[in-house]
Amino acid sequence: MERSPYEGHDEAGPENPNLDFKGTTPYEDYVKADVLTHLQQPLSDDPGEMVFLVTTQVMELWFTVLVHEWETASAALRRDDLPAALAALARSRHELEALNASWRPLAHLTPAQFNSYRGALGEGSGFQSAMYRRLEFLLGEKSASMLVPHRGSPRNHDELAKALHEPSLYDEVLRFLARRGYDIPERADLSQRYEPHPAVERAWQEIYSGPQDSELVTLGEALTEVAELVWRWRNDHLVATRRAMGAKTGTGGSAGVAWLEKRASKEVFPELWTARSHV
Repeated sequence: MERSPYEGHDEAGPENPNLDFKGTTPYEDYVKADVLTHLQQPLSDDPGEMVFLVTTQVMELWFTVLVHEWETASAALRRDDLPAALAALARSRHELEALNASWRPLAHLTPAQFNSYRGALGEGSGFQSAMYRRLEFLLGEKSASMLVPHRGSPRNHDELAKALHEPSLYDEVLRFLARRGYDIPERADLSQRYEPHPAVERAWQEIYSGPQDSELVTLGEALTEVAELVWRWRNDHLVATRRAMGAKTGTGGSAGVAWLEKRASKEVFPELWTARSHV
């Protein structure tokens, strides 16, 4: 049976990997595992804080991947390269599934378990995540006020300010459809939250009323998969928070569960859902 590359080898030989390197291992040079595994600095004595901290850091890495994929898809749509855009969206579907699975270690916390290290968070809260905010901006959830928490971090603030005024992924999709002949109005201010438009709903209605093997139906379904998984992410967050802290005020001063309920009720790519009622 072939050994895993993570298993050790008893002795050197032509069939075994090289174990002697002049500096750090090529694996370390590429993955930076030593950096990643020394970023955890729990602030309480509770052993449960470690999994909370690591899980949160893993989520940040998945946010980074998703931003990369959706920016890749946006760029592909701008150059009318639909296959490349669909490939990026397909990858992001699997990555969203992995992100959503990250809730499992935290999904069953009791209030007492969470309270044992909640104080270590201080005013820290997930809504302060700059990378998650970039992800939301790409989904069309724009808000200039969400730049305010990042004024003390110039790089994050500048990247978010740039993303605020750039087209979202959905903006690029609609521009792509407009170039395909659909009557879709140009948005006047891209820094504002996307609001549904009857003309966009009619365009998706027309697309979904046509041949089901068309590339535009394929695009619509790829976006629908993304939207559904984002909705599941928001609801998993809501349920985990409700189990861990009930209706108490959130760690960052937000309304906690009430704020998450409002977020979970928002549809991503809204006309893709409403158009189905008219097909």
